[in-house]
Amino acid sequence: MSILAEPSPVPVAAEPPDLAALAHEVRELVLRMGTTAHGTHVGGSLSAADVLTVLYHEVLRLRPERPDWDGRDWFVLSKGHASAALYAVLAQRGFIDRAELATYGAPGSRLAGHPLRRLPGVEFPTGSLGHGLSLASGVALGLRRTGRPGRAFALLGDGELQEGSVWEAAMNAGHHGLDNLVAVVDRNGLQISGSTEECVSLEPLGDRWRSFGWAVEEVDGHDLDALRAVFAGLPDASGRPTVVLARTVKGRGVPLFEGKKKSHSVRLTPRLLQRAMTGLNARRAR
Repeated sequence: MSILAEPSPVPVAAEPPDLAALAHEVRELVLRMGTTAHGTHVGGSLSAADVLTVLYHEVLRLRPERPDWDGRDWFVLSKGHASAALYAVLAQRGFIDRAELATYGAPGSRLAGHPLRRLPGVEFPTGSLGHGLSLASGVALGLRRTGRPGRAFALLGDGELQEGSVWEAAMNAGHHGLDNLVAVVDRNGLQISGSTEECVSLEPLGDRWRSFGWAVEEVDGHDLDALRAVFAGLPDASGRPTVVLARTVKGRGVPLFEGKKKSHSVRLTPRLLQRAMTGLNARRAR
């Protein structure tokens, strides 16, 4: 049987994955990675935790034991500073050992502040904002032209949409009708310098994407069932690329950081970690 013909849905467990528990664990792991010497980008990792949980546990067709499997879906973390959340889901899926998370940001570690290609499950090194959608668009076009069944997904930050290269990629993808391409925007409304709307206004964001020939889905980026339903309906039947505008809260799940610009990059001291974990667990218990 051809490798491309081998069926590879997301692995079916005896019971559906407990997405809420998995997303909670992602947030715990992000906080712990934030205790390392250089800290981490806590706010944007926490806002993307639910999206990444649904993608990696229910949507993306992957084989952790064969990261370069030809029939896989491709994922590009365009907002590469949210690497801690990506490393957490890669560990959950078995691409890397959980123990390696403790090396985050250390000299010589594979878990750099921005993803590196040498890490299993990472397709491209990212972090210089504005390039991820172009990479994913090229992958989608390549998959189509070679007859491969995979799809390309890119997760972008909303502040990143101020980069002109994003809209060049959007225009190109719309022109080619890349219906095997999905962009997800982590729309938390904040960037390192403040509110996105005060820096460079993005709204009406959905209309902007539609004008480039994209199908647009808007969803609560913290509603796991709603995210599951949106992704289950892709690709778009009209032959267009799709953008999912996931409305999120920076620092989601940790009251200490929620909706705060200062959560963009944080080094958690033991005391701050304790406060953050207490808030995270209290929020889950409600």
